[in-house]
Amino acid sequence: MRISFFNEDVILPEINFEVILKVLKSEVRKHKLKLGLINYIFCSDDYLLFLNVKFLHHDYYTDVITFDYSTENFVSGDIYISTDCVLNNSATFEQKFSDELVRVVSHGLLHLLKYNDKEPDEIQMMRKKESEMLEKYNFEI
Repeated sequence: MRISFFNEDVILPEINFEVILKVLKSEVRKHKLKLGLINYIFCSDDYLLFLNVKFLHHDYYTDVITFDYSTENFVSGDIYISTDCVLNNSATFEQKFSDELVRVVSHGLLHLLKYNDKEPDEIQMMRKKESEMLEKYNFEI
């Protein structure tokens, strides 16, 4: 199957898609799962807020929303990412936009791999996994 990248109401961000694909596929294999169909959709804050309210009943901005369609052995889903929010977060945390974008792309996949980020220990594990994936990405480019 495959991982695809789309844009909704923003331009497609600059990222090395070839390298991020290698990192994402490697992470799926590491979890001994098969790749189904994963769609990354880059959009604006307003578009993601609309989805957040409509489908999750959360009336606040966020950087990523993951809709999980995985089955027992296949990882599948739609991952919406606000490039507006990623840009703001990169400035807030004094990170390069590309690094923050890779972190959020990784975060979406980690949700499909059943990682959560509600409890402090879950958040710590999620950040650790995001950092590992970011290191792999930066090593490859």
